[in-house]
Amino acid sequence: MPKTIQRDRFFWTVALQTFVVNFFLGGFGPAQPLLRADQGTSLAVAGLHGTAMGIASILCGFSIPRLVHRFGRAETGWIGLVIFSFGLLALAFVQPIQLTIAAAFVASFGCSTVINSFVVSLNDHYGKLAPIAVGQANGVSSAGYVVGTATIGTIAQTAPDFWRMGLVLILPLAMYLYFFRRVRTNDSHVPSSDGPQGGKLSLAFWITWTGFIATIGTEFATSFWAAALVRDRTDATAAISTIAIIALGLGMAIGRFFGGRALHRFIPDHQLLICLGIQMFGFFGIWLSHTLAISLLMLLITGLGISMQFALTSLRMINHSDGRPELAIGNSSLAAGLAIAGAPFLLGVLGDNYGISRAYLMVPVMILIAAAIVVLVPAKNLKQDA
Repeated sequence: MPKTIQRDRFFWTVALQTFVVNFFLGGFGPAQPLLRADQGTSLAVAGLHGTAMGIASILCGFSIPRLVHRFGRAETGWIGLVIFSFGLLALAFVQPIQLTIAAAFVASFGCSTVINSFVVSLNDHYGKLAPIAVGQANGVSSAGYVVGTATIGTIAQTAPDFWRMGLVLILPLAMYLYFFRRVRTNDSHVPSSDGPQGGKLSLAFWITWTGFIATIGTEFATSFWAAALVRDRTDATAAISTIAIIALGLGMAIGRFFGGRALHRFIPDHQLLICLGIQMFGFFGIWLSHTLAISLLMLLITGLGISMQFALTSLRMINHSDGRPELAIGNSSLAAGLAIAGAPFLLGVLGDNYGISRAYLMVPVMILIAAAIVVLVPAKNLKQDA
């Protein structure tokens, strides 16, 4: 497999769409302690924002095949970007927890629509080189995650009363993409006479789908509550622990952009197993650390491990979909929704009852489940392409 791909205008347009939505994800995860402090809620109640985001992702999963059928792959991504922008504006300006949960729901529905569209679009555009293209586009999106985390962390330290305003700083880029990078053609999308992709998927697909839940669950449990864990283990302030999560996003950005090159000698399934192993090592480093510097390093390593998992597990599901990528990605959104809704909330409940450190032991269990599924259900077509 080649080490890299041609990063054309299409690549950068799609990648920058995901940069925008990941700015929100990067800023919102570590903002949890700040939002919780503003609203005076428990860990479990604060975790309902993640639950709302997960439910939005589930509903997006049902919607994606229909949206793509009606509007086409490219236009569906732009629709998602508009929905996301309205949700982000609402989140920045409302205060009651009921409204912030609703705003998180709207923003997440837009996020999921953009992310699901980008995977299918790049898979279609690059063919056998899709693992590299999706990985590198994820690297760009992770840069958005890092910038979002850094922005919220800096504002939290310098002007904590205005940390929400940092979330809307990404909207000018969203507007630029929509008005100046959106390709308009005279040829309108004609829905297929066969209707949206549907039908029964194989047992191999659903086992792989379960592994996807495990990988997304570990990613969001880590990104939502790592700041709280660092604060608990190192006695860092809320603002400092928020900035510390930049290390997680930085590791994800580095891994997503360069991981395909570093691991190009391995088939995709083996790449995924290596990533899961790196994540496991980083997790125990964070969990055992009582020093901020070591926690930063271990968060960076954890980010490297997480970095390529979304791309590789998404492509594994497409591989097992029998030529129905929209159906596969729609179901991946259902899986992501279950993971996003369940993992942060469950970890919050466990944290309220047993402490955040003990609660975090659910993460390595999910890593082991994901690794076992890769071994038991290999993606044969991806192996042949490699």
